[in-house]
Amino acid sequence: AAPSPFPNSGFGTAVAIDGEVVLIGHPGTSESRGIVVEFTWDDTRETWMEQDRIAPRMREVGDRFGSSFAFRENEMLVGAPGTDEGRGGIHRFVRNRRGDVWQAVEIFSVQGGEPGFALGSSVAIGPDVAVAGAPGADGGMGRVAIFSRLANGRWGVEGEWLSLSSELPIITGGEVLCTDGQAGQFECSEVDLLAFLPLTELGMAAGSRALAGGVTDVWGWTDPETSREYALVGRIGGASMVDVTDPSRPVYVGLLAVEDGTAQDIKVYADHAFFIGADSTGMPVFDLRRLRGVSGFPVTLTADARYDGIASAHNLVIDTQSGFAFPVGASGGGDTCGGGLHMVDIRNPTTPTFAGCYTDTEGLVWAGRTHDAQCVEYTGPDDDFQGRQICFASNETALRIVDVTDKDDPVPIAAATYPGMAYIHQGWLTEDQRYYYMNDELDELTGLAQRTRTLVWDVAELDDPVLVAEHFGSTTATDHNLYIKGDRMYQANYQAGLGILDISNPESPEEIGFFDTTPYGENPSTLAGAWTAYPFFESGTLIVSSTQEGLFLLRPAGC
Repeated sequence: AAPSPFPNSGFGTAVAIDGEVVLIGHPGTSESRGIVVEFTWDDTRETWMEQDRIAPRMREVGDRFGSSFAFRENEMLVGAPGTDEGRGGIHRFVRNRRGDVWQAVEIFSVQGGEPGFALGSSVAIGPDVAVAGAPGADGGMGRVAIFSRLANGRWGVEGEWLSLSSELPIITGGEVLCTDGQAGQFECSEVDLLAFLPLTELGMAAGSRALAGGVTDVWGWTDPETSREYALVGRIGGASMVDVTDPSRPVYVGLLAVEDGTAQDIKVYADHAFFIGADSTGMPVFDLRRLRGVSGFPVTLTADARYDGIASAHNLVIDTQSGFAFPVGASGGGDTCGGGLHMVDIRNPTTPTFAGCYTDTEGLVWAGRTHDAQCVEYTGPDDDFQGRQICFASNETALRIVDVTDKDDPVPIAAATYPGMAYIHQGWLTEDQRYYYMNDELDELTGLAQRTRTLVWDVAELDDPVLVAEHFGSTTATDHNLYIKGDRMYQANYQAGLGILDISNPESPEEIGFFDTTPYGENPSTLAGAWTAYPFFESGTLIVSSTQEGLFLLRPAGC
């Protein structure tokens, strides 16, 4: 039995057997100082009996000694990944001359370890080489330390770090054409690769892929004076600004920084960038025209203003015709509007002001929460609402259509759901505002849809939206954001990457191209991969953010 059987003490975290000797790690005992327990077989009693408790001379709270161990002949190495603020270390023991007691000899680690590396989480030993894992290194991507035995039999402290190159290599300087279903290592069809910037080329530290989830949303801005095109890439710490005017030679201009925050969702209005994050970011505002005077790349930029009527939000919607912004899914402070439509007047971009709230009854995370929306000045086929400001809100458990023209008195028009609903995530109108295409983020993950599903709504009558079709993709990948330009729909479908659909026959979409941003094999239903595909540059350059990979610059066939 465990020497001190209390919850979460981890007896049995590591085990090994050598003949009639069993070693068991117990790293959580004694305030996580840890021990290794040795058992031997007792022929008389016909049971395993505790023989010894092995521990170094000095242990500290949290060392977690015994998390791993390995032995060879009369030598044993024991990992203590909590040692030295989580840098970790390896303890070496040898048996005494009688062979019945383990004696502590040395503790060693690798120079350059940092808190949280957790060296010693795993360990192995050979005649002249020892290996120890440090899974916390590089933001959780991990490293392995390799030690060589010295002439005196000890292990050298000048261990060598070994790590995998987790980033895809940068691709710039020339197009990579999609030929025979491949553009370099990426699967594709009718989409060429112009350039690719991994996370570190967007100013992020090594390990950001695991530590912070990489990048999030991407949006675009074209300078009306110079016609230069810029990608605005969301990430922890702010937004990376990339000049994509020459799409085969993108330039990382710098970081629009936000202290202890994330640019999770980004939109542009009147040459100003607005973004929100799931922290205490509020809604920073940046005058993008300032990029004209930037030199000495990369630089660190700061916001020109900050709207603090909210603390955090999940997504940001902007009606660029009317000049109103709608942070949604707000929480953590300010007037959250119950997580619904928080309306902000941004017609003077650097002095945003609160305009009103709309909260409804739907929601999955909580009642009233809107996940995303599209708000427009209505010019569609329903004569009853011409010229009104209409929001199509993805309210997690229902599509809600709302007239928000009067910010003091928004009026709900309709709500709709559908069979096999899991999580109503996001959608976009056709340019004539007749059809609304919508995705459900969790239907593939929950098995309600066997392949990537896009729902087609006929919204010719706003008070009576009708589900007229469902389009199923060729993989099980989870869908994320979709946008429409002309008769093309551009989908970001996580592990499957970019999908391009012809919607010239609106009720029968047809896939005409794709580009897989995650070249790792299958395309399962997960929440990592292509986040947003932005198709609105006049040049035809398509920018796609892929969470753990980086920024892709693509060109569909015919552009």
